[in-house]
Amino acid sequence: MTFQSKVLNSFLIKPTVLVVGLMLSSQSWADAAGDLKTKLASMNSFKAQFSQQVKDEQGEVLQSGAGNIALAHPLKIRWQQASPDETLFVSDGKKTFYYDAFAEQVTIMSTNGLIDTTPFILLTTRDEKQWQKYQISKTKKGFRITPKTGVESQVEILDIAFTASDTLQSVSVTDVSGQISEFAFKNSQINEVLTDKLFSFEIPEGVVIDDQTSSE
Repeated sequence: MTFQSKVLNSFLIKPTVLVVGLMLSSQSWADAAGDLKTKLASMNSFKAQFSQQVKDEQGEVLQSGAGNIALAHPLKIRWQQASPDETLFVSDGKKTFYYDAFAEQVTIMSTNGLIDTTPFILLTTRDEKQWQKYQISKTKKGFRITPKTGVESQVEILDIAFTASDTLQSVSVTDVSGQISEFAFKNSQINEVLTDKLFSFEIPEGVVIDDQTSSE
């Protein structure tokens, strides 16, 4: 299993795949991308608590979880899951740390190595090269993001929903393993000052360290 697969399987609690054909013109994709960029342009930082449900293709709930998330430009992410397993995914924009408390292991990787594996990156970057890798269409509640042909990604579909006041409300992830992970956000804070310390990680003593940055 690759590092990216391992991260996503834990980060999203074994998510799944659902292949959907988007019968839209390139112009509609461009318009949708522009609208999504406009919404995200006003969000320099985002912090919230989340609840998570993992469902199979029939909609049956397989597992539930909870935690908190913080996002900031550029490429800064802190995703801490408290249940069902304690895991932490942190990126300071350069290095990414994935900590599994139960396994007592830390995996370290260059953030650039994760950029092409998930459209989540669009929430934390304004890099036009990254946006060009994905097709974006409008849905009733927000936007749908899918990788373009030839782009390798562990995520097949990313659905993003906003509130009436343009606050990030929920994210639904359809992954290549056949399950769907849904995240609902609450107690959201937009454009609060988030310190660099929030996106840093101090490796605990005695844990196994898998540093993959040296092989890149």
